[in-house]
Amino acid sequence: MSSVLRAAAVYFTLWLCLRIAGRRTLAQMTNFDLILLLFISESAQNGLMGTDTSLTNSLLVIATLIGINVGMSLWARRWPRLGRVFDGLPLVLVADGRPIPERLRHSRVHEQAILAAARELQGLERMDQVRYAVLERNGTISIIPARDGADR
Repeated sequence: MSSVLRAAAVYFTLWLCLRIAGRRTLAQMTNFDLILLLFISESAQNGLMGTDTSLTNSLLVIATLIGINVGMSLWARRWPRLGRVFDGLPLVLVADGRPIPERLRHSRVHEQAILAAARELQGLERMDQVRYAVLERNGTISIIPARDGADR
């Protein structure tokens, strides 16, 4: 039973930490982010397994983590408000070609990242060609071009 409780505690602690860190944390990984992820996984593994490194305990921990993840997705589907707590909502960062500074600061997204997404996804070159830039729940940036964006 202690393995199940440890697995649940580690799962929810990591979920909370990553939720606080923001959506962009895992969407665009740098070398430092990869190193940090490796350290986190090693630390989490130690907390999950404790002193019992048997196959049975490992399988129990894996089943617990998957069960929690499936349970959270089912709860989020059943109660949309809870889903917003788990995953957040899409956030408009640019409206009608104008960045929204407080949202950019809050989400730690730079205008250059929006312009890069605009170039990659839509072939746009300037911010005034972007009708909306949306930070999606998974941390990616979606671009909706202005209707007359290509003509400017």
